[in-house]
Amino acid sequence: MIDRIAWATLAVADQDDMRRFFVDVLGFSVVTDAEMWDGARWLEVAPAGAQTTLVLSKASDFDRDPDSQYPIGLHASDLQALADAAKAHGCETTEPVTESWGSYVRLTDPEGRQLLVRG
Repeated sequence: MIDRIAWATLAVADQDDMRRFFVDVLGFSVVTDAEMWDGARWLEVAPAGAQTTLVLSKASDFDRDPDSQYPIGLHASDLQALADAAKAHGCETTEPVTESWGSYVRLTDPEGRQLLVRG
């Protein structure tokens, strides 16, 4: 039986820009960065201790649209610290917001997608 989600995929236009965003701004680590076939790259990142990874898939390698909004839900235990760190890296970020269903910040990645981070 399936025991966990192994990865989610985000179609991106520029893998290097998105690698810098997830690693330098959000603190993820690179799990795998390898050639799949000539000119195509498998780039997988994850936050520390995570069981599920995020594949930053070059959209053009798989005939996908990098402008599409893909919902990705992330979690941070300290939303204010995340917002402050992201802003220090020049990332467009909201202040933490609290709703009846929980608290969150929105981060805008280098390709214009908004990522929702819950606390």
